[in-house]
Amino acid sequence: MPLIAEPVERWLDPASVFAALAADHADVFWLDAGPDAAAGWSWVGVGTVEVSAGVRGVRTGAAAADDDRGWEAGPFRGGWVGWSGYEVGAARAGAPTAETEDEPALERWLRVEEFAAFDHAARRVWIIAPATRHRAFTASIVTGAESAPFRDPDPIDPPPVHLEVTARHSAEEYAALIERCREAIRDGDAYQLCLTTRFGTGASIDPLRAHERLRATTPAHHGGLLRTGDLALISASPEQFLTVTGGTVRTKPIKGTRPRGEDPAADAEQAAQLLGSEKERAENVMIVDLMRNDLSRVCEPGSVGVDRLLEIESYPAVHQLVSTVSGLLRPGTTVGDLLDVTFPAGSMTGAPKLSAMTILHDLERGPRGIFAGCFGWVGSNGDLDLAMVIRSIVTHPGGTYVGAGGGITWRSDAAAEVAEVAIKAQGPLAAIGATLPPDWR
Repeated sequence: MPLIAEPVERWLDPASVFAALAADHADVFWLDAGPDAAAGWSWVGVGTVEVSAGVRGVRTGAAAADDDRGWEAGPFRGGWVGWSGYEVGAARAGAPTAETEDEPALERWLRVEEFAAFDHAARRVWIIAPATRHRAFTASIVTGAESAPFRDPDPIDPPPVHLEVTARHSAEEYAALIERCREAIRDGDAYQLCLTTRFGTGASIDPLRAHERLRATTPAHHGGLLRTGDLALISASPEQFLTVTGGTVRTKPIKGTRPRGEDPAADAEQAAQLLGSEKERAENVMIVDLMRNDLSRVCEPGSVGVDRLLEIESYPAVHQLVSTVSGLLRPGTTVGDLLDVTFPAGSMTGAPKLSAMTILHDLERGPRGIFAGCFGWVGSNGDLDLAMVIRSIVTHPGGTYVGAGGGITWRSDAAAEVAEVAIKAQGPLAAIGATLPPDWR
């Protein structure tokens, strides 16, 4: 059934809209451009879980240009919202994977036809739904958001409980694994390896409150809160994995991280050190080359190029070294074709990809789960916007976990790599009222 988009007369708070929908629906989502965003789009809505999601069969660039005429409500025009975990991609790529029987759903996609689109630049809100349900859905959003506005928690106030957290690897064990990565690199089995670990607690948390704290302290352009049944993914991801618009695909790998400085001079020095680091630059270029190779398998010959190389992007907690690779997809390429050659992302594996995943399977001794996967939307018209599941929290009936990792090269310093993992994990952990285990601080 065709969807229609109608504007709302005034701006609505995405958090209040999500809270209103979450009160009545088990499967809800909020793809979040960030608090006080001055550009970009946020999406809040409801969906239906698809046991066998149709996202893989969608042809990229399938929509005709005429289909966009008169549509002002943003690039997502209905389709799917959800996630795919790391092991989903690793298994399809032929890599060995850890036992995932006890893991929360590694893949979950909602079929979406009812949602609100928030245009932050224009400060306009659009309600999208089938014509037969549009009036009722609009009323539920507007009435719910106005009757129970959501109050942002004070980011300075800690959550009410302090949670005990355990780590999959101690800091000492992780440092030893770094040396084993360096041995594999010395032996020529890999050029770079993204070594990860996990921090977890058996406690349950309120996903909405955790998301509000996370976005208040570490805002990012690809944040998100996806709650489906008793599972939730909460993210402040700074890494855009894949976008497809009209047949053009882009990926923006991040490799290289530094903490923000305590004052402007120290902050500028941290950024300069990151940009000038031979190790970080080499690591980033390796992943750029890997992603160029991946995209060349589904793109028109000669169309894959590097749009941006080694640029600094700064966030409240960290500076990141980011590059952009793009290409023109071959006609008939499906979302499944694209994911088969790109997922898991090279920034979360290392290079060469299959060899890296095999080595990491032996070293990490446990599943990554939803962490190191991807999440976002896939449109029925073949466009998509997927982010990496990093700087994220996963809640499930057995508790909560946060994954973190870093890229290891021959020139990696173990102490510096351990510190980088701690920097990446501490923001999500703080959002749930937790701190790193003592040996990681």
